Amino acid sequence: MPPERSLRILLWLVATGFFMQTLDTTIVNTAIPAMAQSLGERPLRMQSVVIAYALTMAMLIPASGWLADRYGLRRAFMAAIVLFIIGSALCAASRSLIQLTAARVVQGAGGAMLLPIGRLAVLRAYPRERLLQAMSVVAVPGLVGPLIGPTLGGWLVEIASWHWIFLINIPIGLAGCAATAVYMPENRLPEVPPFDLGGYALLALGMVTTSFALDGLSELGFPHATVLILLIFGLVSLVAYWLRAAQQPHPLFPPKIFETHTFSIGLLGNLFARLGSGSMPFLVPLLLQVSLGYTPFHAGMLMLPTSIAAMSSKQLVTPLITRVGYRRMLVVNTVLVGVGMASFALMSPTQPLWLMIVQLMFFGSVNSLQFTAMNTVTLKDLHGGEASSGNSLLSIVQMLSMSLGVAAAGGLLTTFADVYGRDHALTAFHYTFICVGLMTAASAWIFWQLSPDVRADHAKEEEPTEIG
Repeated sequence: MPPERSLRILLWLVATGFFMQTLDTTIVNTAIPAMAQSLGERPLRMQSVVIAYALTMAMLIPASGWLADRYGLRRAFMAAIVLFIIGSALCAASRSLIQLTAARVVQGAGGAMLLPIGRLAVLRAYPRERLLQAMSVVAVPGLVGPLIGPTLGGWLVEIASWHWIFLINIPIGLAGCAATAVYMPENRLPEVPPFDLGGYALLALGMVTTSFALDGLSELGFPHATVLILLIFGLVSLVAYWLRAAQQPHPLFPPKIFETHTFSIGLLGNLFARLGSGSMPFLVPLLLQVSLGYTPFHAGMLMLPTSIAAMSSKQLVTPLITRVGYRRMLVVNTVLVGVGMASFALMSPTQPLWLMIVQLMFFGSVNSLQFTAMNTVTLKDLHGGEASSGNSLLSIVQMLSMSLGVAAAGGLLTTFADVYGRDHALTAFHYTFICVGLMTAASAWIFWQLSPDVRADHAKEEEPTEIG
């Protein structure tokens, strides 16, 4: 076993990588209007900056574990940090939306590998009796990153420029490289099954084309025929992947894991319920700045009540599930999340600040309960190798739903802005919030398919690490 000091440093190295990844998922949201002005774009057409990062992470998560086994933890983790640094530098140097989007792809490629490889390093380094405590330490930055991201992004935009939301990653990343070289174990496996490149290509093609189809309705301005063709290609690719996986000896994700009732229902529920939740970090800061006149810093500060309420409500999850079961809790809470989203349609320049804070805190609370319950019910009945595959697939769904949610919200926002005119952006926001709220509430039907007997298993109730 490595010395205790090396174990502690390894733990904080992985935690720092996770912090960088989650911070950059949210830090750009309050800076979008400033970016748009600098790049000569409209703020309502900037969703590709968010989508590119989340979609790239979703695409590369399946390959991260295989890369770590094939080339060793140290090399893979070092490559992830270097890619993240290069992507951050390219983001700061971008002079157009196309350049910034491409740079976010590079940054997302590094971010996609930081958490899975880091979590694998902790899993192999720590004994089983200390693993729960170690993973809890790693999970903390995943909560802190989204908590401070919007506020930090708004503050940096006001005191300097939006470029600094990316430049701050460089010194942190360089320190991470030095620590990785010394404290990250190599841990390269002698025999690694061949990577399912064909299956990976089908899965990646399905995710990319589906996301492009939704984004093509708004920012990219694709004709409807092009959008339809992309959707068809995406669906065909995803179906082809699962048909192929059933015949492969080493597929990325074995189809048999869907025979577990709670996993199949939980994964579908995660995908559709998160479409609305994934769009909110993009929509709310944009609404506050574009239509309500808040500065980037104040818009970021107003996101704090959401994050604080989210962290505070997590202790309520286990008692609630123990008392009423997963099905009743998730069905009711999913509807409440949808109602919370739709309530943002009431926001206006004359609305009292205290009421706005109450809305934000209510949404943060029920959304946090939703994430914890969805994650836990999805993975609670998986064991052994199925647990690893299921966790990776859940991580992909989390990032994919964020990408699709932002694309769908951007499409709705653009559509309503075209209908009601650019001078009525607030009306466009209101109808968009109503739509994403209804979409989320409708996904409660998926959780209704859970057995009413599914309840909390206290031995497994530790929440899977939150991503997206």
